[in-house]
Amino acid sequence: MIILGLILLAIGLIAGISLLTTIGVVLVAIGAVLWLLGAFGHAVGGRPHFW
Repeated sequence: MIILGLILLAIGLIAGISLLTTIGVVLVAIGAVLWLLGAFGHAVGGRPHFW
């Protein structure tokens, strides 16, 4: 998600399309939050495993 956000952010900045830039920033922010939660050991949207 972070990589897709960076790609859209770059395309939006180069092409001057503010919608792509906004979507890119949002995807980078959401991806960073999910990555940090996963790094701290919180299951985000996953199923619990009982083994």
